[in-house]
Amino acid sequence: MQQTRAEPSTTLTVLVAGRESVGKSQLVSSLTGRSAGESNFRGSTVTVERYRSDDTEFVDTPGILRKSDAETTRMALDALGEHEVVLLVVQATSLDQDLDDMLPLVTGKRGVVVVTYWDKVQLGEAAQEAIERLSADAGVPFVPVDARRLSDESRARIAEALEEPRTFQKGSLTTRAGWRIEPKPGLLEHRVVGPLCAVLLMVLPALATIYGANALADVLHPIVASWVDPLIATVNASWPWWLQLVLTAQHGEFGYGLLNMGPFLLVWAFPTVLLFALILGAYKASGLIERINVALHPFVRPFGLSGRDVARVMMGFGCNVPAVISTRSCSSCSRGSAISAIAFGSACSYQLPATLAVLSATAVAAGTSSAMLSMAFLGYLLVTTLVYLRLTSAAEARNSLNVLMTPSRPFMQWPTPAALWREASGTIRQFLLQAMPVFVLICVVASVLAYVGVLDAASGLLGPVMQLFDLPAQTALPVVLASVRKDGIFLLAAEDGPGIPLTAAQALTAVYLAGVLLPCLVTALTIARETGWRSTSKVLLRQAGFAVLFSLVLAWGGRLLV
Repeated sequence: MQQTRAEPSTTLTVLVAGRESVGKSQLVSSLTGRSAGESNFRGSTVTVERYRSDDTEFVDTPGILRKSDAETTRMALDALGEHEVVLLVVQATSLDQDLDDMLPLVTGKRGVVVVTYWDKVQLGEAAQEAIERLSADAGVPFVPVDARRLSDESRARIAEALEEPRTFQKGSLTTRAGWRIEPKPGLLEHRVVGPLCAVLLMVLPALATIYGANALADVLHPIVASWVDPLIATVNASWPWWLQLVLTAQHGEFGYGLLNMGPFLLVWAFPTVLLFALILGAYKASGLIERINVALHPFVRPFGLSGRDVARVMMGFGCNVPAVISTRSCSSCSRGSAISAIAFGSACSYQLPATLAVLSATAVAAGTSSAMLSMAFLGYLLVTTLVYLRLTSAAEARNSLNVLMTPSRPFMQWPTPAALWREASGTIRQFLLQAMPVFVLICVVASVLAYVGVLDAASGLLGPVMQLFDLPAQTALPVVLASVRKDGIFLLAAEDGPGIPLTAAQALTAVYLAGVLLPCLVTALTIARETGWRSTSKVLLRQAGFAVLFSLVLAWGGRLLV
């Protein structure tokens, strides 16, 4: 039994191990009263997390896939080698297979087996007798539970078993439960209809975000403008110059200050973040995401991705950082493609609303449809991302023998309000505590640069470069700032219309170039931390090269489309 050095006589350290998506994190959450959502992605833990409850510390590990070379499986096996007391979690619906896979890893250690998804088994005397026979054969207690609704009796039985843990005596049992339970196939399992439904379900968050954010912005924008416009006029007319510099920073017809730019963050970004978090949270909590992954796998494999990677790329539309971290559970052959897809094609929750704001302002000025421009942007982003992946992904990732490892078809269940709030609240906190301060800094820096004349100088210096993309020289600054933080795209818009006069085709080119030329600085640092600087430098240079090529095509061919 391994115990913490600081409290050797009172604290028991218990490693929680099991296959992927068997409910380990939910079980630990129920045992300790702490949220399991902060370290999860689509039902899979991607880090080793510690949870303290009274005199017991639970070490929650990523799910183990025996035939996978994923980083998360290596992390879990390393942690398993360092601990002697194990809470082994297996799934009742595939009990025999789970025990066959996991018992060889814990033989000789001490602990207890917790059988989750017990509510899916036809309860009765026969089922209970099967559990007792398995327990006697393995030499350790078996505790069947419903991890989502853990009873006091189950909690007490687990605690009692951990007080004097018994030794796992066998790596293979002669006793069998004799059942395997899977839900019936649905539309997503249909050979033809399934992939179409999966594509629609993955596109739905983006579509709902676009139309929802546009509709809400139409309501909020006049209200916010009626509050802010008089204040801007007052600041420009009578307030000290140093306050004008920060709050309005009037530069020609455009203001870079907090009062000019700040409302866009609330009117566009906040609804986008909230809608995306709720939709993807519902996918995860319901079990729908795993079925979507299986349906899409044959179609994304030629681009070097697995079905599960599609969900990670979609997660990047909320925030690139956790999406990149989640690639730890990718196989080694597809992880590079998944990271490239996130860095190139995932318009994060700061980039997407900024892009929508610019395109909407341009559409109003040009008398065209903002929805049409938004869909044109997303369509071009999707096509170019697929081309980019096809040309850069490893051959082994595209191999037809690269199958998706799925232990069993997941059960569908209605997401609880608590699960939805857990998903949304984390994203909102990240938006308020990380995005807002950085955006304020960007506004202040842009204000100072405009005041001292650096913006005019930079526009003159980079003007010829922008002309290659058929763009005005003033678009150079938003492109540069967007490479640091995607909020910089907001500089292409103003409170009452386009910040820089652009045609529809030019607006598409500007937001595309600013969005994909480089990932934001935080994403680049995360990729470097995960894969190393040498690999990251290669990814960034390759992305910049393809972004320039695709932007040139859009700049001179886009006018034929819009």
